[in-house]
Amino acid sequence: MSRLGNLGARLYRGEVGYDFVAKRMLWYGVSILITITAIVGLGVRGLNMGIEFEGGAVFTTPKTSASVQETQEIAEEKSGHAAIVQQLGDGGMRVQISQVDTAKSTQVKAALAEELGVKDADINAQLVGPSWGEEIANKAWTGLAIFMVLVVIYLAIAFEWRMAAAALIALIHDITITVGVYALVGFEVTPGTVIGLLTILGYSLYDTVVVFDGLKESARGITKQTRYTYSEIANRSLNGTLVRSINTTVVALLPVAGLLFIGGGMLGGGMLNDIALSLFVGLAAGAYSSIFIATPLVADFKERDPEMKALAKRVRAKRLKAEERAEQDPSDAPAEGYEDRPDEDEDDESDDDAPATAAVGGQRDGAESPRAQRRQPANRSRGRGRPSGKRR
Repeated sequence: MSRLGNLGARLYRGEVGYDFVAKRMLWYGVSILITITAIVGLGVRGLNMGIEFEGGAVFTTPKTSASVQETQEIAEEKSGHAAIVQQLGDGGMRVQISQVDTAKSTQVKAALAEELGVKDADINAQLVGPSWGEEIANKAWTGLAIFMVLVVIYLAIAFEWRMAAAALIALIHDITITVGVYALVGFEVTPGTVIGLLTILGYSLYDTVVVFDGLKESARGITKQTRYTYSEIANRSLNGTLVRSINTTVVALLPVAGLLFIGGGMLGGGMLNDIALSLFVGLAAGAYSSIFIATPLVADFKERDPEMKALAKRVRAKRLKAEERAEQDPSDAPAEGYEDRPDEDEDDESDDDAPATAAVGGQRDGAESPRAQRRQPANRSRGRGRPSGKRR
């Protein structure tokens, strides 16, 4: 078994782990700082909305000897607006200008044909009206709102309202960070961006639901034992699925990183950036929120429940009692590597003070009780070198 697989198995069994839940205030602080940065970037720079949302014109020219810089200067001079120019694989140019009406579009097309030395009929012009872009934007926000409502309803039915609330906060966290990065980087927001955004929300929910499902199983009958608080069980469930969440995220990020950094960056396929950036940032933020935000939030909400408060009090009392007993009689302390069995009933604590030499169920005086016997670590060398008892 590989080291990563061995680590995952040890995390699942609870042999090792990192206390994510106990350090939740640190993760909350990091998330708040990132969210504030994203909101400031959104307020200061705003989003670079594509023509699908603001309206405008897109011109596609045949192969030309003009450079991107020259084509951009010509388009901005004739239109009076900022232009985005991309060089296509066949040597042509894709010129995008926002807030251009039909009359201005005709003038820009004629100017481009004249300056670039191509025929006017060879330039393909597509005009997008602002009303159509506004309709697309409204439908995108409506779809996002419906998606959120359905997610909350499903999680509330499948799990409970606390988990639904935590998942909703994590999703808003992911959306805010992704939108803030778009504002800071200045990438254009297109319908492809919206598609990518909705896609990464599904990935974020996948990791969150996997952790919640494990937590639901682990917390079943939690009030019948006094070994762990709800936060500790939540942390064990999170560690049990940690390697799986990391592997899933890395495998999903690799092809997206190829689109963003190689396709959009090195090869100049700028249109790939529309969807690749939202996928890359959203996948990373979704994995972060599933581990550092969603589960700690559930633990916070749950620990406010009166039953969980009472459980935490019993757990602390039992541990304090065990520490006091160990200080008074070090030989009574659990051996190294020993792990007590989970209590099936709260009344089991009543026999903690029973002497280990008491006769139980007809045992001879001086024999160890079953409870004292199970405290003893297993002796694997027991029986070695002893006669088998057979007569020769």
